[in-house]
Amino acid sequence: MGAETAHAELETPKGRRLPRHESVRIGLQNIAEAQQLFGQQDSFLRLIEQRFQARVLLRSDSLEVVGVPHAVATVVDIVEELLELIRAGHRLQIQDVRTAIRAAQTSTGSSERRTEEDVDKPSAVSASPSDGFPVLSVSSKRGPIRPRSPRQAAYVEAIHAYDLVFGIGPAGTGKTYLAMAMAASALKAGIVDRIIMTRPAVEAGEKLGFLPGDLQAKVDPYLRPLYDALYDMFPLRVVEQYVERGVIEIAPLAFMRGRTLNRSFVVLDEAQNATIAQMKMFLTRLGFDSKAVVTGDITQSDLPQGSRSGLVDAVGVLSNIDGISIIQFTTADVVRHELVQRIVEAYAANEQGADSDNGQPSRLTSTGTESS
Repeated sequence: MGAETAHAELETPKGRRLPRHESVRIGLQNIAEAQQLFGQQDSFLRLIEQRFQARVLLRSDSLEVVGVPHAVATVVDIVEELLELIRAGHRLQIQDVRTAIRAAQTSTGSSERRTEEDVDKPSAVSASPSDGFPVLSVSSKRGPIRPRSPRQAAYVEAIHAYDLVFGIGPAGTGKTYLAMAMAASALKAGIVDRIIMTRPAVEAGEKLGFLPGDLQAKVDPYLRPLYDALYDMFPLRVVEQYVERGVIEIAPLAFMRGRTLNRSFVVLDEAQNATIAQMKMFLTRLGFDSKAVVTGDITQSDLPQGSRSGLVDAVGVLSNIDGISIIQFTTADVVRHELVQRIVEAYAANEQGADSDNGQPSRLTSTGTESS
């Protein structure tokens, strides 16, 4: 890590030894890095120090992390990850700090390794920084786009390595956004010729009734979240030009029938609302030199009561097929407002309790099977 480490034994007046303390120094390129890292009125710094038995001190040209060894090691990892973000041009936000803390605490997830034959291929991601998280070749309005947790990093690497990836998990885990960013990166790198994004046109628990306008106007409300992600990565003018030329296509899932999608990056969002027949239809559209990412949250299906989700069915059927990757997200990967993570966890706990009370079988496992 390129840091100096020192150790010290502490002793109370009565001779009782306290836990051994450690000191690690991390070099700074300039004082502005420390200002961004600490946050306004040291708000980011306090968030870190409140959770670990370590303090971060500013020296003339470095930071010194002092505390018990295991806490120091964790805080150093957090600080170095946040410095990587700052040096990549990202404007640090409170959610970045919370995500770095969660990632350091859990230290779970793994990344697929690129094979030697992949080295010379065009890539949608750039080399990984010291924290092991790849950086995508497109940026948002807030700066470079990169995973914010180990599982998100595994997801990005899986999309890079596999032609079909399922991203399953609760709201706010970045499933759709990262898939869209990978699609934009692949288009920019010339890996694909077009991006196709689709969703089942299913109302979310309320009847919208008759919608005025032409066909595009009728389906736009269902597809608006996909447009929102695009506008965060491309200027409005560029998106409009791509849509006009057919480079970017956003359409309801029903419009995929009968097509073969060559040299395309296809994203199926809200896949929990696809029927089994729709899912099979979609998965068999994939043509040469194409990739597909299927995202969904099996706990938020809007299909009629008693209808089996095509997403649940597909993961169960395809879990042992070579060339397919299935990434299961958890609440630890939520990167929206901190309350979103708590809300998701509360609903999950409530639903598990209800299932236990009713003797119902439980939910989809990470391998796509259902367990009791």
